[in-house]
Amino acid sequence: MQGQTVVVSGATSGIGQAAALELARLGAEVVILGRSAAKAQATQALIEAQVGRPCVRSFLADFESLDAVRRVAGELAELPQIDVLLNNAGVVHTKRELTVDGYEKTFAVNHLAPFLLTCLLMPKLLERPGARIVNTSSGAHRFGRLVMEDLQSEQQYATMKAYGGSKLANLLFTTELARRLEGRDVGCWALHPGAVSTGIGTNNGWLGRAAQALLKPFFKSPAQGARTSIYLCSAPVSAPNGSYFVDCEVEEMLPRAQDPAEAQALWAASERLVGLEAVRF
Repeated sequence: MQGQTVVVSGATSGIGQAAALELARLGAEVVILGRSAAKAQATQALIEAQVGRPCVRSFLADFESLDAVRRVAGELAELPQIDVLLNNAGVVHTKRELTVDGYEKTFAVNHLAPFLLTCLLMPKLLERPGARIVNTSSGAHRFGRLVMEDLQSEQQYATMKAYGGSKLANLLFTTELARRLEGRDVGCWALHPGAVSTGIGTNNGWLGRAAQALLKPFFKSPAQGARTSIYLCSAPVSAPNGSYFVDCEVEEMLPRAQDPAEAQALWAASERLVGLEAVRF
């Protein structure tokens, strides 16, 4: 990956940090996004110490705020180039909470923020032949449902339904993105990293932390969970755009995760929610 620049969201811990480290080892210049300056600085120091060269730039962005996403997208647009965008940041909440924009947090952070970031960075990505967009979804999409009339889970909220719905949204986003990129020299794929021991869910009080501690022996390590992300960011990939990967292999998605009408409807709703005019590539 010599000479390439990779942007990784959610890069200050877990899978994102492991992926950023390995991509730097492969020669990439890594741009990490996180919401904590202290964690970003610590991650930058860790990666550069491990790799033995200055290779990391860090930017602050709290994905609970669409204004923060717009701001960091503007900052990233000033970079000389972006070759790969790894949309990795994610959250899960045991109760319904709202962002500063008034949107349900799981849906906003896991789908709306990467949707907006990707759309805003698309002109930059299109400048680089062979650019890639890699979206971190989850096998939890199989438990999810998206009701276009209730994307904010106002009628009913359940943790796995909301989380699974946001991961289903990641796949529908990838499906429609692939259609819109047809004929362009840009790759876009989604992935399930597996059950990984990360910090996700530990924001939900003692119960979330206890669940993570109890399940940790049965989970992959962050380094193991990052392998498919690293593969899609760096290796030759012959699978068509819109494909879904598990353990570095293509896996069939559920029909509803690749339904063209649902994908287009979600895209249109997402444009409206993030305040974008109709996006044209």
